[in-house]
Amino acid sequence: MTRHFDQNPTLADPKSLDELTARIAADGKRVSRSERHVIERVGRRLHVSRNAQQEYEDGMSVGERIADRIAAFGGSWTFILSFIGLLIVWVILNSVILVRFGTPFDHYPFVFLNLILSMLAALQAPVIMMSQNRQSAKDRAAAEHDYEVNLKSELEILALHQKVDRLREEQWRELVAMQQQQIALLTRLVDAQRGDAGSRSGHVAG
Repeated sequence: MTRHFDQNPTLADPKSLDELTARIAADGKRVSRSERHVIERVGRRLHVSRNAQQEYEDGMSVGERIADRIAAFGGSWTFILSFIGLLIVWVILNSVILVRFGTPFDHYPFVFLNLILSMLAALQAPVIMMSQNRQSAKDRAAAEHDYEVNLKSELEILALHQKVDRLREEQWRELVAMQQQQIALLTRLVDAQRGDAGSRSGHVAG
């Protein structure tokens, strides 16, 4: 849900936004899409926080979701223990049980088992690499989102400093104006008292 904040004339003014953009560009790098997006959102008084993880997962295809599930299962203790159990059963079945009946389907040194393991490794490796690449992309999206949030916070703090400085300057100007008015009023009062004193002294002398 989009949230609207109180209007800030410093950030809403296009000239101020250009100044902020120039300030970012002056750091020796080109203004990126994320920085431009943050500045525009700040100027419109909109938030930039979002669920980057959920956005990335919503854009994943069915194949990518399946690959992630396979990679997650392949890197779990459930897979390791199940695979160890399968190997033990395979060896015992072909070395002990089926030998008694003379029909083992994979004699020692278990060439067929080695073939299956090689095929499994050949398929599992690219699936895991695909999942790792997507995890890296998720991390980059999360880091970019964190940078946008931090940049917006920095700009908001900068705007607050500017607003406080303007309020302070306005208060100083008001105080100076009030002091000038008070000085003028005191001057008139002193002049009036001097005039009254002069008129009284004239009457006394007469």
